[in-house]
Amino acid sequence: MTYKTVHIICFSPTRTSYRVAKEIADGTGIEHLQEHDLTLEDSKGCRLGKEDLAIIAVPTYAGRVSLTAIERLQAIQGEGTPAAVVVLYGNRDYEDALIEARDTAHSLGFIPVAGAAFIGEHSYSSPDMPIAQGRPDTKDLEIARDFGKQIARILQGTEDIQDISLPVKGNSPYKERPQRTPASPDTIRERCTGCGYCATICPTGAITIKDIAESDDNTCIKCCACVKRCPNQARTFFTPFREYLYQNFQARKEPEFFYPNK
Repeated sequence: MTYKTVHIICFSPTRTSYRVAKEIADGTGIEHLQEHDLTLEDSKGCRLGKEDLAIIAVPTYAGRVSLTAIERLQAIQGEGTPAAVVVLYGNRDYEDALIEARDTAHSLGFIPVAGAAFIGEHSYSSPDMPIAQGRPDTKDLEIARDFGKQIARILQGTEDIQDISLPVKGNSPYKERPQRTPASPDTIRERCTGCGYCATICPTGAITIKDIAESDDNTCIKCCACVKRCPNQARTFFTPFREYLYQNFQARKEPEFFYPNK
């Protein structure tokens, strides 16, 4: 089978999932690339065919795939389309996220042919308490590109991907999602210019601009995109969980990969 197009399908508020997915896609050597960014509410759906290859990349929140990502993925349908499923996590553990991503992809008409878990800077990381700061780094991205090459080799040597079974780490039934506690980042008034950039990148439309940026606690998913990407460093988010992560998950973890049983 000759694959005409590689599709990046991602939910990536802080752009870590996207960066890894882009390197994987480039590594496949497939020249035609299409991107389907599901991060914002106005993202559009599509249907992929058997001559397409999908790279599905999503973040892990508390050991599960982001619920918003799961909801937005429903707009993308495959028709026996091969897919690599990838999760990004903040150096703690991805627990059941990868098996959930695999199962979700399968339910949408994709055939998962490879899986991976990469590390991205934790949403709660801060300069004084860094947690996987700067990741994915150069080494991670090189590994991602090599993973793309491996996916291409798998597909080249497989005549019928319908026979592929992809075992991955995780449990089913999945762990329960923690009860949601309404909270959102705060704005440092003297730094905020009211430019509105944070509102344009917020995945759930939780931010409004009055004289300064203000967030709706009930809508915010605590992805901290506004904190990481504010050009004036005017957004901040406090959580006591940051110190726990900082104290217990400093040792560098490396990406993990899963390949099919045939």
